[in-house]
Amino acid sequence: MRKLVTAIIIIAVFVIVFLLLGPFYMVTEGEQAVVTRFGRIVGTETTAGLKFRMPVIDTITRYPSTLLSWDGDAQRIPTKENQFIWVDATARWRIADPALFYMTVKTVEGGIARLNDVLDSTIRTVISENYLNEAVRSTNRINTLEYSEEINNEVENAEDAETLRSLTDTRQRQEEIKIGRDGLSDKMLSDAAPLTLNYGIELEDVIIRQIRYSDDLTGSVYARMIKERSQIAEAYRAYGRGQLLSWQGRTENDKRTILSEAYAESERIKGEADAEAARIYSEAYSADPEFFRLWTTLESYKKTLPSIDKTLSTKSAYFGYLYSPSYVQDTE
Repeated sequence: MRKLVTAIIIIAVFVIVFLLLGPFYMVTEGEQAVVTRFGRIVGTETTAGLKFRMPVIDTITRYPSTLLSWDGDAQRIPTKENQFIWVDATARWRIADPALFYMTVKTVEGGIARLNDVLDSTIRTVISENYLNEAVRSTNRINTLEYSEEINNEVENAEDAETLRSLTDTRQRQEEIKIGRDGLSDKMLSDAAPLTLNYGIELEDVIIRQIRYSDDLTGSVYARMIKERSQIAEAYRAYGRGQLLSWQGRTENDKRTILSEAYAESERIKGEADAEAARIYSEAYSADPEFFRLWTTLESYKKTLPSIDKTLSTKSAYFGYLYSPSYVQDTE
């Protein structure tokens, strides 16, 4: 009996010590583990739950089983036509083979370093093998878009609107793309995925997040944009000059018409006034012809005598009223 109790106590102590050494561990959701014994992999756990290990001699290395992100640094890369652009890409990945991952890179940081090498090289290769338009566009929809300047409220008629619209049309048909940005992303994924499998890494996708022109290319793009806007501005200026000349012509024609009508009206009024004056003169002459001759002669003297420097003879009938009181009787 004593021996049995002793054996039970020894077994209980052994179990307690064994439990204190931690033979069980927990793998949570979104987590996986690699079990190593003296540096050698003895197992992997990819499902959540309570797991068993050999205490002391087994080591547990945990890795996430969820999708992880990779954010690379922007790279300045030449395209196929040797135009330099800045490419900023991102990727999603997971640890598909934790045992291989443990043997090749050990840590998540090491995995990111391997991804830096693989993805940076792949992105540079894919971009440099394709033209610029393949990297900046995903579709050819730009060639199907209908665009026109909103000028209907700025002109007088539909014909002028159509003329101005044709002058401001700066559209150029863009070269058709065959791959596009999305296609380049897919190409990067297909090229890089086999390489990352060597490290137990599975790539979910590779995405070109941003394309930015380099400074020299940005200058040429701005110059082209300025040229296009200058062309539109010059079209508006030309249209404005044409409108100015048109309005000046209309104004000049209106001015001539008004002046002509005013001149005709003034001549009509003058004619009526002359006729009225002639009638009055006629009535006055009929009332006293002698006084009328005297009055008209004196009025003539007012105008002519101040401008005469000398008189060679006064025997002219013109001076009759000055020297002959009987001029009237003599003339009669």
